[in-house]
Amino acid sequence: MRIEELQQRLEQYSEIEAIIHKHQLFSYRDLLRLTESWFQRLAQNKIEPGTVVAVTSDYSADAIALMAALILNKNIAVPLTPLAKTQFNEYFKTSYTQSIIDLTQTTFRISDRKNDPLQNDLLRNLIEQQHPGLILFTSGSTGQAKAVVHDFEKLLTKFTHANKGYRSLVFLMFDHIAGIDSYFYSLYSGGTMIFPVSRLPKEICGLIEKHRVEVLPASPTFLNLLLLSGEHLRHDLDSLKIITFGSERAPQSLLKRLKNNFPQVRLVQKYGLTELGSPSSKSMEADASWLKIDSPRFKTKIINKRLHIKSDAAMLGYLNAPDPFTGDGWFDTGDTVEVKGEYLRILGRESEIINVGGEKVFPVEVEEVIQMMPGVEDVVVSGVPYPITGQIVKASVQLETKETLSEFRQRMRDFCEEKLPRFKIPQKVTLAKDSLHGDRFKKMRG
Repeated sequence: MRIEELQQRLEQYSEIEAIIHKHQLFSYRDLLRLTESWFQRLAQNKIEPGTVVAVTSDYSADAIALMAALILNKNIAVPLTPLAKTQFNEYFKTSYTQSIIDLTQTTFRISDRKNDPLQNDLLRNLIEQQHPGLILFTSGSTGQAKAVVHDFEKLLTKFTHANKGYRSLVFLMFDHIAGIDSYFYSLYSGGTMIFPVSRLPKEICGLIEKHRVEVLPASPTFLNLLLLSGEHLRHDLDSLKIITFGSERAPQSLLKRLKNNFPQVRLVQKYGLTELGSPSSKSMEADASWLKIDSPRFKTKIINKRLHIKSDAAMLGYLNAPDPFTGDGWFDTGDTVEVKGEYLRILGRESEIINVGGEKVFPVEVEEVIQMMPGVEDVVVSGVPYPITGQIVKASVQLETKETLSEFRQRMRDFCEEKLPRFKIPQKVTLAKDSLHGDRFKKMRG
């Protein structure tokens, strides 16, 4: 049983540092004691196996111990961060949450709701099989967020052979599949997790320096902010061995700047979806924008340039949407890709493609060009309706220069003229005063 192996790993690494958070160090022995304490609290509060339990928290030793206790107690966990607070009631209802454990206060609080997960076939099957479960919500950038159901037994199998105990800064969110992958890999491999209090570049660089962090997983948007801040020059980041990036495509200009500023660091592109998890991957040494999905548990095929994946670690299904799998288990990711031998380059979501008079434009390819312009801090490209061509390309730009809109628009057009076909050059340009990314450090194209 994978859940028993989790407890065995915690016992095996008892003397090793497990978590560093708010200047406090927790060994694996401490974490095991916290897990056992939470296991007892679940029993005291009559939270029985099969109960759907929402955990509202950011990262902490208690949050990790509670998630481990819920797995051992064979509960169905719904991790949620304060960033989603306005959607909490909707999420509790959709996930059939029965108990809520709030760790966002000084002391924890448990409250109950009247929901019956047995009404749902996916949850009923999990409960009858006595398997722990996991419910995650997609970002919902277009339309309603989908509630994804995983069997935790299946998810944990991917960590059985985890053996590289890195010192990792856990940057990606507590309720995100990549964040969950990060901390379970660390638990199974005997690694040390460093939890940030905030996700400002100064805070992150300070933690890397102080705690000799070896692995930094982040989004391209955050890595761009880090370089723009200059904090990497004001801190000793020589301990870094690996920077992993995912959730959106990284511009070539960003990858070059990362390589120039961190020549000793290996850049690894990760690919994953809430529905499938994050398979192990390898990046092309010469160009980290190309990746190879490197796991026997994930099969891939390309149909009409779209990536399809089949995996035994995939979700069971959605609670609030139709089953997306084909009859033989393939999942259409919606991502358009280029292929070079065993390697793939993600061009973008089919839903984000801009159609200009029948010509396809991927926002990221335009963003990559504009991002190379001196004085451009960030850019987001999207399509807007236009009566003649259906759509035109729009660019929202953040500048560190004091140019007027008309001055920048002319400079941008001159710069793009030799690098992009005319239909890809933005016809509408705005200068953004506010951030172009959300709280999860991902570009907002809506």
